[in-house]
Amino acid sequence: MFNVFGFYKFKKLYSLKKNKIILQNYLKKLNIRGTIIISKEGLNGTIAGKNKNLNIIKKRIKNLLKIQNFDSENISKSKFQPFHRPKIKIKNEVVPMGIYVSSKNKNNNHIDPTDWNKLIKNKKTFVLDARKPFEYEVGTFKRAINPKVKNFREFPKYLNKLNKQKPLAMFCTGGIRCEKASIYLEKKGFKNIFQLKGGILNYLKKIKKKNSMWKGECFVFDNRVSVKHDLVIGTYIICSGCRSPISLKDKKSKKYEEGVSCNRCKDKLTSDQITRFRMRQKQIDFAKRSGKKYIFQKEF
Repeated sequence: MFNVFGFYKFKKLYSLKKNKIILQNYLKKLNIRGTIIISKEGLNGTIAGKNKNLNIIKKRIKNLLKIQNFDSENISKSKFQPFHRPKIKIKNEVVPMGIYVSSKNKNNNHIDPTDWNKLIKNKKTFVLDARKPFEYEVGTFKRAINPKVKNFREFPKYLNKLNKQKPLAMFCTGGIRCEKASIYLEKKGFKNIFQLKGGILNYLKKIKKKNSMWKGECFVFDNRVSVKHDLVIGTYIICSGCRSPISLKDKKSKKYEEGVSCNRCKDKLTSDQITRFRMRQKQIDFAKRSGKKYIFQKEF
């Protein structure tokens, strides 16, 4: 069993190149995989490993970057290692919105999952899903609206059109996208901004399905693909042709071919691509029959 640890922190960071090398070595030595993004405004990461090693890496990250506590963190479990390798990335921003954040939002606008349902049931509240369209399609909250922006840099244009007087309840997977959007909105004069504390993952972990206003599953950026209530692994897989999440219903389509295509990309793939993908899937199937794992195998 592996623990999956998600976290973020808005804090001014220095010596990014030097710290990238140090963090990369930490992950390798502790056999931890996943991705950590570092920038001058902070860091954001999701990593997986054995519980003992994750506790060590958390302490080392905090000591290295002089952090007392993360702004948010969540823990879930996986029966398999959901990442292929450890990666440290240096970015201009942890969330690309074209604005720089020097510190975390100081206003107490984080709504605990136990109070979230009451907030979004109110018809006066505008419920905003701050994720990308394909994530929204996998699952979302009842009454939620998705801005349908493919690039987060386009998000401010959408936010500027919203009613400043109307209560706004935002949510995303782990909270970091809402955190930055919330800071942006406050600078623009919005007063009634609320965000789901710890994001969808925290909600699904704390709220039982019978009391939930969540419908569907939650897309995650690792090889689990999606999770459900109690953060158990979901039913989605990733299309090898276009990298879109595929539901059980999608798999029934005549255009779905394991390891090759789905109903979204079948007609867009070239004959050369289809041939290559089929060859790759044959190699994966052969490796499975031999009791081995092929290098391009995505499922476990």
